[in-house]
Amino acid sequence: MNPDSEAGPAPAGAPRIIPRAEHPISRQQISANALRVLYRLREGGHQAFLVGGCLRDLMLGVEPKDFDVATSARPEEVKRLFRNCRLIGRRFRLAHVFFGHDIIEVATFRAASAPLPGTDEADDPDILLEVGASEDDPQAEAESDEAREREAHGDGNGDSDEGDRVLDEGGRILRDNTYGSIEEDVWRRDFACNALYYNIEDFSLWDFVGAVEDIQARRLRLIGDPEQRYREDPVRMLRAARFEAKLGFRLDAPSEAPLEGLRELLTGVPAARLFDETLKLFLTGHGVTSLEVLRRRGLLGVLYPEVEGFLGRHPGGAVEQLLRAGLANTDARVQAGKSVTPTFLFTLLLYGPIAAHIEQQPPERWGEVGAILDACDAALREATRRVTIPKRFALGVRDMFALQPQLEHPRSRRVLRLIEQPRFRAAFDLLLLRAQVGMAQRELVDWWSALQAADPAQRQEMALALEAARGQRGEGEGGGRPRRRRRRRRPGA
Repeated sequence: MNPDSEAGPAPAGAPRIIPRAEHPISRQQISANALRVLYRLREGGHQAFLVGGCLRDLMLGVEPKDFDVATSARPEEVKRLFRNCRLIGRRFRLAHVFFGHDIIEVATFRAASAPLPGTDEADDPDILLEVGASEDDPQAEAESDEAREREAHGDGNGDSDEGDRVLDEGGRILRDNTYGSIEEDVWRRDFACNALYYNIEDFSLWDFVGAVEDIQARRLRLIGDPEQRYREDPVRMLRAARFEAKLGFRLDAPSEAPLEGLRELLTGVPAARLFDETLKLFLTGHGVTSLEVLRRRGLLGVLYPEVEGFLGRHPGGAVEQLLRAGLANTDARVQAGKSVTPTFLFTLLLYGPIAAHIEQQPPERWGEVGAILDACDAALREATRRVTIPKRFALGVRDMFALQPQLEHPRSRRVLRLIEQPRFRAAFDLLLLRAQVGMAQRELVDWWSALQAADPAQRQEMALALEAARGQRGEGEGGGRPRRRRRRRRPGA
């Protein structure tokens, strides 16, 4: 196990088998539910292996978030073994075995119809099945997620597509459910470091492609011809960026070389898939590093051209500082096990383009809610040309921006109502970030913080004090303009 070894993969059908005594992975580190799935598949007469990122993480001493299983059993056979099982997807037919909120994903070994033709492996352990559920209606979110799945992968409720492999004119795989053996399945994995198999029969590791050496060397190496693999599924370029950011791995030279010439292929990927990839890049604890890698690889400009354009025109400016500070806060929340939301993420990403649209208006309109909302809508329309942004998150972005003028110019009769609004806390967090980079007054942040910490009686006193202060400055609730009295209607008029 020399970390500096550059040895190529073992021939198909001849894995390097590492016995339990020679590798560090113990059943005590494996999810009890994953073990239940493995044992029942074995008892049903099928081969069953842990596979992919969970083994990579265990080799690195990191606790996996999810455990995926690969098996010789067909999806329908898996469903017969588990009453708590649901078959999903059409592009790749998968079985999800449910244990409460814990989901074990089970994929059937897939065959290669030509040398090294690969498809993306089953979902990566970092996929967020539901993000932001705490701030939106869970039923609406579930329906939206199902719609995005149908858009990206096709309706999974139709007939089985066994033996069906469909590619588009550019070589991108549209549907692939050709099943095979483990010796064939290994060539369908994307990166060698994700192609380890853990055999439940004797607890050994099976390594067909030098995965152990790549993990020890912290190296990302595509299995097969890199250009062909990227063409088959351009999202692999984003996966490479994510693994660089998450794991600190580096792409080897052959896997890095085609990126510049092929990154525009991402424009042909369904927008719903790119939304999912955005969440995996920025909401799984390594958002700051993901931003750096995407920009270095030229991928941010393909996903979000207006965002990259603004950052390129204002390098190191206040907006870039805001974005990096917000992503750092998000990373810290993920590491602490706290919730994160796509609404706040898209507010950060689109802050620059929205500001640019606002500044196209006359300066006297920059603080008008109407102008702000128009700018939000324009920036959101531009972004959704490439990436789906579900309506509930787009509306959240609009709300957070629309509340900024009210937070910066608090009025006594409104502050007590404003603080009770559902989006107040998120809007306040944005104000706090803006103050950190000099876009808003720190005194305002302190005042709102004190108001939130106060009890109801103290809040009322603060509101009255605010009104008195405005009165001393000669300001009314209408910004200094006298209020027009409404004429009383005469009785019987």
